[in-house]
Amino acid sequence: MRKPEIEWPTLALLLACYGIWGAATWYAAALGLWLAVPVVAVTLALHSSLQHEVLHGHPFRSQRLNEALVFPAPGLAIPYQRFRDTHLIHHRNELLTDPYDDPESNYLDPAVWRGMPVWKQRLLRTNNTLLGRMILGPALGTAAFVASDIRAVRAGVPGIARAWGLHALGVVPVLVWVWAVSMPVWAYPISAYLGLSILKIRTFLEHRADERAAGRSVIIEDRGPLAFLFLNNNFHAVHHAHPSVAWYKLPALYTARRETFLKRNGGYRFRSYGAVFRDYLLRAKDPVAHPLIDK
Repeated sequence: MRKPEIEWPTLALLLACYGIWGAATWYAAALGLWLAVPVVAVTLALHSSLQHEVLHGHPFRSQRLNEALVFPAPGLAIPYQRFRDTHLIHHRNELLTDPYDDPESNYLDPAVWRGMPVWKQRLLRTNNTLLGRMILGPALGTAAFVASDIRAVRAGVPGIARAWGLHALGVVPVLVWVWAVSMPVWAYPISAYLGLSILKIRTFLEHRADERAAGRSVIIEDRGPLAFLFLNNNFHAVHHAHPSVAWYKLPALYTARRETFLKRNGGYRFRSYGAVFRDYLLRAKDPVAHPLIDK
């Protein structure tokens, strides 16, 4: 089927996201920070989900126009172009979960794991619970990402310094706006951190170690607020099989071929995000060391 000139649901949602973000920061004093901070955090998580749609070619046919839509960097932490480049590498399904070749893997080489000091092992074990991932994950993940990019820049890898420079330009109008509105400047980074924390719910168990590449991506059969916030990326095995399909078409695609997808991913499935919280809020789902790499 030919892609439409404009995918209106995605464009409308992006405009609504910016509008709610602007209103929540502008009226923060009237709303009270107890409400404004989480509302802004939710819009930042949604903006990241929309960036994910953009890097996969939505809502316009022109990718340059798509990326112009997400040039502002309200999330502060990660440059869009670096997110784009590393995520597209992540979509090489045969590399999923590899500690070296999958940029989004949460596993470590067992040899690296064994060489870590005990305090760091305990920290990473805690980070492998859902609560730990939400509290520690944004700081640990961002620090690791930045450190990796610094090493790459020093090694002369092209494009990375430019991506960070463009990101800095995208952060400037955000900070100018926050300085001008009623939300205290100190409160905005809290919202940004909370936004990343929400996103860690989505990424917590998206992938597992499995001998088959097709068995490494999860299905969470959720249709609630978190599924909407993550733009149906909870149907993650469907997304990895059909990465160009728009977010609002994923549930129907899954419903039409449910048994096929579940057979393909080896039944790696959860009924809802509630089930994920129940099972793994305080318990690690996976070891930190990749269980299928020779020890």
